[in-house]
Amino acid sequence: MIRIIQSSWFSALVGSVLYLATTATLIRPGDFAAARIEPSDASAADAPSWKFKNPEFDQWIAQIKDERESLAVREQQLRDWQTRLDAERQEISAITQTVARLQADFDQNVVRFRGQEADNVKRQAKLIAAMTPQGATDMLVQMPDDDAVRILFTMKVDEASLILDSLSKAGPAQAKRAAELTMRLQQVLPPATNAAPAANP
Repeated sequence: MIRIIQSSWFSALVGSVLYLATTATLIRPGDFAAARIEPSDASAADAPSWKFKNPEFDQWIAQIKDERESLAVREQQLRDWQTRLDAERQEISAITQTVARLQADFDQNVVRFRGQEADNVKRQAKLIAAMTPQGATDMLVQMPDDDAVRILFTMKVDEASLILDSLSKAGPAQAKRAAELTMRLQQVLPPATNAAPAANP
């Protein structure tokens, strides 16, 4: 009997029985139930990797959304500015066209002295002033309106008046032309030199 008790297998048997008894005494079935994995936890553990939730990742997504909204607002502002610039460009274009049209009308109606033309016109005015009113009238009839206006503008008032009076008595057509020449005398630009005409009718 003593030999059996001292044998190694008997010691192992007694140790196993004591271990099982201690385990059965200390561990209750409720402890196993508490340690059991709930279905939700099991499903979360078995969920695919793309369903994994990371707070930092969610924060990055929120920042990207905010930046996208800011870019959308910026883009809308740029569109509004572009629309405003287009409207202002059209307005400036319309004003430029109006100014160009007014300038063309002005250039068409106004008689200008160009370069050395003033000296030549003065000489012609002296020659015509020395002629009789009828002779001066006959000469002015053959001239273009601009040249006639320049000469009349350079002459003295009384000399130009005699020629216009003679022209107005030459018939209805010439009377109309005399009136037009008189009106255009108000739209003559004097030469840019310091030499100004002696009088302005």
